[in-house]
Amino acid sequence: MTIRLLILGTGGMAQSHAKAFAAIPGVDLVAGVDPRATALQAFCASHGIARGFASVQEALEWGQFDAVANVTPDAAHFATTLPLLAAGKHVLCEKPLATSAAEAQEMATEAARAGVVNMVNLTYRNGAALQKAAQMVAGGLLGPLRHFEASYLQSWLTQPAWGDWKTEPQWLWRLSTAHGSKGVLGDVGIHILDFATFVAGQAAVEVSARLVTFDKAPEGRIGDYVLDANDSATMQIRLAGGALGVVHATRLATGHLNDLRLRLFGDLGGLEVGFEQNQSTLRACLGADRLTGQWRTVDCPPVPSVYQGFVAAINGTGPAIPDFAKGAQLQRLLDRAEESAGQGGLALPV
Repeated sequence: MTIRLLILGTGGMAQSHAKAFAAIPGVDLVAGVDPRATALQAFCASHGIARGFASVQEALEWGQFDAVANVTPDAAHFATTLPLLAAGKHVLCEKPLATSAAEAQEMATEAARAGVVNMVNLTYRNGAALQKAAQMVAGGLLGPLRHFEASYLQSWLTQPAWGDWKTEPQWLWRLSTAHGSKGVLGDVGIHILDFATFVAGQAAVEVSARLVTFDKAPEGRIGDYVLDANDSATMQIRLAGGALGVVHATRLATGHLNDLRLRLFGDLGGLEVGFEQNQSTLRACLGADRLTGQWRTVDCPPVPSVYQGFVAAINGTGPAIPDFAKGAQLQRLLDRAEESAGQGGLALPV
């Protein structure tokens, strides 16, 4: 069966979606959507897409598509996804699912009601080490979890590895709440929170958080962009099984372009998961190695990408994971973290 896919949004991530889906047999990129006519035309021409629409409504009136990759800015996910679900379209939505827990839950509820495949693009779920670590924890190799620490470190505010954030809108909007940004917490904090809770196999039940925004320009703004979104986040998290952990994320970790780390400790062993310089790694200290503190590298078989998983779910050959329900769960955690930070780091139930 051929899956007719529409790409909603034509920014930087949309390029990645289009290339990934075009490489999957049985997927046909049939249309793009963007109210910016010039950007839409360039995107469609670049990827050989025959049709372009200025709005979701125009695309739905045409209707000749089965599934959608929603790659719009965070604040647009809710309004653009609901009509797609109502029309019975399968949706892969970029993270975070929404900008509030209430909206994310409504999206999850409507997706379940529509009976369509619904997935959220938590990119680092694709890591072989992450998947292997989750299997090991689920298999009881660490015993009861007691402690964990996780970090997501980026440096694009201190070194222009990906571009000049002071002049390029694709970065500036991420620093401005008026432009839909939830800061580093919503941008990459959601990834590291998923990273930790997915491997642990447990939801967070309590969070204490602090958020900081640093001065980065005269009067805190550049043109139309008020730079008020958080730049660094720290959290203490308690998991359902009782384990306590620390999680932090920042855009100011000079020397770390895009690095994730997770360490988990249980009564029977420990795991270290890394994603650094685009390489996924896993180390373990188990069994007799605990007596000497010996850590060994674990081989991790490759895993399908989220794009391949989305297609497999539509074809009925794989699970729709992570789904909108998981996205809503993470959004509740993000909302509570923001509330905690607003109350000076007060510990709050999730």
